[in-house]
Amino acid sequence: MGLKVVNALIVAAISFSTYIIFSGSISLYDIITGAIVSLITGFVFSTLTLNNPRKALNPKRWGLFIVYAVRYLLIDETKAHVDVIKRILHPKTPVNPAIVKVPFHVSTDYAVTAVANSITNTPGTVVVDVDEEEKVFYVHWIDAKTIEPEKAREAISSGFEKYAGRIFD
Repeated sequence: MGLKVVNALIVAAISFSTYIIFSGSISLYDIITGAIVSLITGFVFSTLTLNNPRKALNPKRWGLFIVYAVRYLLIDETKAHVDVIKRILHPKTPVNPAIVKVPFHVSTDYAVTAVANSITNTPGTVVVDVDEEEKVFYVHWIDAKTIEPEKAREAISSGFEKYAGRIFD
């Protein structure tokens, strides 16, 4: 089997898994439809999305992805939501908004995107710009604890980078 076919099948498998998980259905219709659409997606987009199939097949990376997803969804999101809810329900809670420069140390587009999305999807922070040459995010932080770049990185994104780098770099 050629490398292009292997890449396409890997992308198709990831697409199919994502579809089944997010649809929440394993009906025959969803399985057939998901398989057809995933195969088409895999063959059309494999050259754009996957350079090294060995990385995508590495079970350690999949395990880290699951750990990261659980940690992110259960711990990071919950803490951020509770903080924002407190700010809404208690208007006297201090708010110190700022746009801070946050350096990043991941290298692949996937890792940078994963970190930026994790920051943005966490309430209280939004990535407003990415400077890939300087390797920094500009993040709007609802309650900026610091404007010093490395300290802001530690508070905002270092946990996300730890996993994204090991999964995608």
